[in-house]
Amino acid sequence: MANQLFARKSIDKLSADAFSEGAHNLKRTLGPVNLVALGVGAIIGTGIFVLTGSAAAQYTGPAIVLAFILAGLGCAFAGLCYAEFASMIPIAGSAYTYGYATLGEFVAWIIGWDLILEYLFGAATVAVGWSGYVVSFLRDLGVNVPPEWSNASGVELVQLPGTSSWVRITEQLASSLAAEGVDIATLPHATGVFNLVAALAIALVTILLVRGMSESARFNNIAVIIKVGVVILFILAGAKYLIGHQEEAAANWTPFLPENKGGFGEYGWSGVIRAAGVIFFAYIGFDAVSTTAQEAKNPQKDMPIGILGSLVICTILYILVSGILTAMVHYSQLNVAEPIAVGIEKTGYTFLRDLIKIGAIAGLSSVMLVMLMSQPRIFYTMANDGLLPPIFGKLHPKFRTPHVSTILTGVVCALVAGAFSVDELGHLVSIGTLLAFVIVCGGVWYLRVKEPDRPRPFKTPLVPLVPILGILVCVGMMAGLPSETWYRLLGWMAIGVAIYFLYGKKHSVLRKENNL
Repeated sequence: MANQLFARKSIDKLSADAFSEGAHNLKRTLGPVNLVALGVGAIIGTGIFVLTGSAAAQYTGPAIVLAFILAGLGCAFAGLCYAEFASMIPIAGSAYTYGYATLGEFVAWIIGWDLILEYLFGAATVAVGWSGYVVSFLRDLGVNVPPEWSNASGVELVQLPGTSSWVRITEQLASSLAAEGVDIATLPHATGVFNLVAALAIALVTILLVRGMSESARFNNIAVIIKVGVVILFILAGAKYLIGHQEEAAANWTPFLPENKGGFGEYGWSGVIRAAGVIFFAYIGFDAVSTTAQEAKNPQKDMPIGILGSLVICTILYILVSGILTAMVHYSQLNVAEPIAVGIEKTGYTFLRDLIKIGAIAGLSSVMLVMLMSQPRIFYTMANDGLLPPIFGKLHPKFRTPHVSTILTGVVCALVAGAFSVDELGHLVSIGTLLAFVIVCGGVWYLRVKEPDRPRPFKTPLVPLVPILGILVCVGMMAGLPSETWYRLLGWMAIGVAIYFLYGKKHSVLRKENNL
């Protein structure tokens, strides 16, 4: 039984299949610049434009900077492990395929099922943030989208005094308003019904992805240029503002790490750990790059460049933006869907407000694109292995994209994005991502012991130290997430195990080839 469950794929066969030609294969169109852009396209988005504010308000205060450093450290270890696998096994399945080649079929299925949390739910999370910036931009143009149709079901909202902005009600917000002499009960209230704006965003990106990878890559490259430019502009504008408002910045950063309020994750160092776990999924762009290995022109050389290059660029930008934002605006006022826009409004540089929002919209669009591109390619690989029905592996005859999986992913993602809030989705995505990273780090270590002489175009340095540190940091951040997130993960995995034994185990191509 154990031999059946943990049967491994041949790495040599995987590599041969990756470079074979035929109508059943994906089209190789991506170079190193495209791959770095895809990574930056996925990473620079929700972490900067959405989660920076909510994580600071709820968990860390200005110490959100430390949370980004901790999360980036975990990503650095995992990224090195991903780079080794991506250059050695250049196929579309990412962590799923790496698991299949090292730890066996059952572990591969668990990773593949787990990656649905990472990509599908990740895209839904980003769509919620996209909705916040679009609604804010439209409001500037005089178009007011009802808060009931731009927020998740059941979310309680309040309109801030003197503005047309609606924000989620929290204890921190009530305390902050009370300190200014405003009773939150006297302000207009609303309750979310369905985030129609977020669902529309997913629908538009899905249509683009069905059209083809070249078109999607061009759109992503343009979006990356816009949003990186806007992020740099925000950093420069924020730094200039802070030079003239040093006392205000000092007050906003005091205390840098607010005292713990009595519960785990509510400020203090436990808050930094929890925030690192929550924002961790914002780094998954480098991991999404690995799902395009079968569409890279020279994957052995270019995949490590795409993975590690995008990770370095984005970590630096995250730290700078989070530090400047929390110095400009008190953290208690940042639990909104568009915190960067709030920061710009605080500076008084109103001429930059719309530009920042356009950059955020473009940035979040590219993140959705990469996420919704990645998930169907996982399904495509799993279907070719027999673990999912063949329809998931079907390619469009003209565009050569996994159109059925793409459309199905888009429909489910749109429904999830409309019904759930950023917090609910973000926690689930983070724990799924962290679990995948733990398994990839373990796989690199295992394969170094099992097959030390296998050619590796890129080698992770200091093995087993780097994989062990990656596992420890990721498990530590998982431990910091709320208990209900663990329950949801276990429930999700239970469903996945049931599907494997009812369908995947019986239809596995590897089992049939090996008569298992």
